[in-house]
Amino acid sequence: MKNNEKIVELDELAKIVSKLKSKGKKVVHCHGVFDLLHVGHIRHFEAAKKFGDILVVTLTQDKYVKKGPHRPAFTEKLRAEAIAALGCVDYVAINKWPTAEETIELLKPDFYAKGLEYSKFSDDYTKGIITEKDTIEKFGGKIIFTDEITFSSSALINRYLHVFPKNVEDFLLDFSKKHLSEDIINYLEKIYDLRILIIGEAIIDEYVYGFPIGKAGKESIIALKYLKTEKFAGGTLATANHLANFSNNVDLFTLLGDKDSQEDFINGHLNKKVNRLFHYKKDAPTIVKRRFLTSNPLTNQLTKLLEYYIINDNEIDKEQSKELQAHLKEILPDYDHILVIDYGHGMFTKEIINLITEKSKFLAVNTQTNAGNMGFNTVSKYQKADYICIDEPEIRFDTREKFACVEDLIISVTKKLSCKKMILTRGTEGCMVYSHNNFISIPAFSEKVVDTMGAGDAFISITSPLVANKVPMEIVGFVGNAVGALKCMSVGNREPIDKPTLYKYITSLMK
Repeated sequence: MKNNEKIVELDELAKIVSKLKSKGKKVVHCHGVFDLLHVGHIRHFEAAKKFGDILVVTLTQDKYVKKGPHRPAFTEKLRAEAIAALGCVDYVAINKWPTAEETIELLKPDFYAKGLEYSKFSDDYTKGIITEKDTIEKFGGKIIFTDEITFSSSALINRYLHVFPKNVEDFLLDFSKKHLSEDIINYLEKIYDLRILIIGEAIIDEYVYGFPIGKAGKESIIALKYLKTEKFAGGTLATANHLANFSNNVDLFTLLGDKDSQEDFINGHLNKKVNRLFHYKKDAPTIVKRRFLTSNPLTNQLTKLLEYYIINDNEIDKEQSKELQAHLKEILPDYDHILVIDYGHGMFTKEIINLITEKSKFLAVNTQTNAGNMGFNTVSKYQKADYICIDEPEIRFDTREKFACVEDLIISVTKKLSCKKMILTRGTEGCMVYSHNNFISIPAFSEKVVDTMGAGDAFISITSPLVANKVPMEIVGFVGNAVGALKCMSVGNREPIDKPTLYKYITSLMK
């Protein structure tokens, strides 16, 4: 059979396998990414083939490869071609689903083969191998493990294909000599039992997509043909969704509007594990930030054209401020970690800020500069904090320093707020980590940027509990940049950061 004849659609492969089994043939199935085919893969396929008569291999689609923005290094079609060229492989198909269990159920092979490294189920933090084992056994098949020489595609790609700029390669090589991916994952696992309270406004993000059709004939207006609208749970709702994937104890103290609260949408898009502590701003809607976008037809890169806010950004009145203070005073002592995300839209009065800074056991603060508060919402409105995470423009607004070096700005702000730990995010330049008068610069890992919205929220969501648990700050900054890179791969807050994806990316970066 010619190599290109071996590559078939998945549904066609199911028919072929069924026909072969009816003739008494034993079918062995291998599944994986198989990015950068190497001798370890070849020996695995050859060893697997010995258990049966026919070897079929299925591949993870490009869009489901969760090893970071730089992966896969080779497209699904190229990976399929490479595997089809092997004499021991009889058929190749590209999977339809993110994981293998549906494929196993469709093909119903006699054997499902994995490398020996998967035989210790407790080492698989995704628990996918257990699901795969249960699925194959449900249909009378058996999982088998091949004990052959192993290599890491991720290590080979990182070392020899130069998918990152040299400064990133150098950093990752040095970082990996000092730390193990297993240790970093263990630090993240220890977030699980922290009692965390998130405080800040709920925001609904709306993306209105359109296609440019030209300039209006009589006015200087660019006309768009409407395509669709997509809504996301943003603001502290997004923060809670990120954290709920890592912690079992996440409470959200947030402000909706008493008019058009959109509470049904919010409840439907907020992780069920999150304990809701909702308050309602008087004479206000829940904040909606509506953005109008178009995309390049050749690259699909999104471009934001215009946004407007549906908002009442007046500061809450004294009566409501006292109401929020009373609730916070009652609950703040119950939490190990308080995370404040202040969007500057009127929720945080001086009295509320004073209460939070006085009563929090561990306080992480992120104040954001946006179109609704430009220049008025800076971090120094907080008297103290245990951890600050803001971006470079925000610290320059706070210090009124346009050109000073960031190290001097960090020292100035942390001294003012009696804060010993801070991370300054710097977009394409990565982040600057500060701890006890020491600075560490960590480069950005983002090679593929779809949308930067929400990257800062995701960054502090995962880094702040690590700081609360006294994790070394170099590791905190590394994790933050990994989170930021993953977030930039998705549109808006469509998908929260989850454990399996982050853990796979961390492992991939450090090989």
